[in-house]
Amino acid sequence: MTTRRPDAGAWLDVLDRLLREMVAQQERKVLTLARQLVPGLTPEDLRNPQDFAVLMRNPDFNFEDGLLAGLRSAQMAIRAELRRADDPGAIGE
Repeated sequence: MTTRRPDAGAWLDVLDRLLREMVAQQERKVLTLARQLVPGLTPEDLRNPQDFAVLMRNPDFNFEDGLLAGLRSAQMAIRAELRRADDPGAIGE
């Protein structure tokens, strides 16, 4: 019995879905940690964490926020590749 391997587009779709889940999980983790330090903090507040000195001084928050930034970067790279794969005339192929 031969197993058919998914094509590159299918793998990119799987990676995109996985990264969406990972980003959402990390966003919840960062918000929960931030709210322990600054009660009542909103997800919108986290767009500018530098406005909250207590967050900037906390190494745990900075670590988790850095992980979130890395996951978002990977997500953007995968999505760019998905768009490129969907556009046969894309530059750089």
